[in-house]
Amino acid sequence: MEALHPDIERVLFDQEHIADIVKRMGDEITRDYQGKDLVLIAVLRGAVVFMGDLMRAIDLPLAIDFMAVSSYGDRAKSSGIVRIIKDLDIDIKGRDVLIVEDVLDSGLTLNYLMKNLSSRHPASLEVATFLWKDVAGKQAAVDPKYVGTHCPDDFVVGYGLDFAERYRNLPYIGVLKPEVYS
Repeated sequence: MEALHPDIERVLFDQEHIADIVKRMGDEITRDYQGKDLVLIAVLRGAVVFMGDLMRAIDLPLAIDFMAVSSYGDRAKSSGIVRIIKDLDIDIKGRDVLIVEDVLDSGLTLNYLMKNLSSRHPASLEVATFLWKDVAGKQAAVDPKYVGTHCPDDFVVGYGLDFAERYRNLPYIGVLKPEVYS
């Protein structure tokens, strides 16, 4: 799978670049959460690959949990109307919670999720996103504490990101050819 997949227009971030970003983020989180009761929460399914790498890059005791949400709207954009499909298994009250996201674009779903989790009274609630899409003329509804890197407002796949449940296992992040999703 080292070769470029035929549906990929170009690679934005290769394996080495991804590893460097994850290491930097892990070092920042390790520094900031010393002595705290850290819980990482990944939003299924896209963030699973990033979460696996990030948790190993954090040199602290931590817990992990997962949520699955469904946001309604057209296939390309979230409407912000969210339904929780899988809720947390652990109690986050009084704990330092870091939501781990694969990509942040509008932030509408994440904004809903943060309000929901905030009502559970964590000690702190922050976001770590691997990608922050540069969406022209729009500010995301959430301001993440940790950002791996920015990326263009293209249809990106790989490293957990998908289109129609495909391409998640690509070892890089690439731009999907428009004819694939049009």
